[in-house]
Amino acid sequence: MVLRLDCPHCGPRPADEWAYGEVPDPPDYLTGADERDVDRGFMMSNTEGVKVERWFHAGGCRRWQTITRDTTLD
Repeated sequence: MVLRLDCPHCGPRPADEWAYGEVPDPPDYLTGADERDVDRGFMMSNTEGVKVERWFHAGGCRRWQTITRDTTLD
C-alpha cells in the first residue's frame, strides 16, 4: 500500500514526492535571523498532539502547503 497525499495542483501523489517539516516557534532568546532560521529548520520538538507542518511537493509542482496533523492519531 502506497501512502498518497492530495496536492491541490497535481492531484493525489505518492508521499515520497514530498518533503516536510514542522513549523516551530523559535525560543525568544534567539534574536538573530540566521539563528532563528537554523532553529526552525533543524530543531524539531517531536511532541504528541497537533502540529503545523510545511510540505513541499518536490517531485511535482514544487509548491508548499501548510497542514495541521494530530500525531496522537498516526
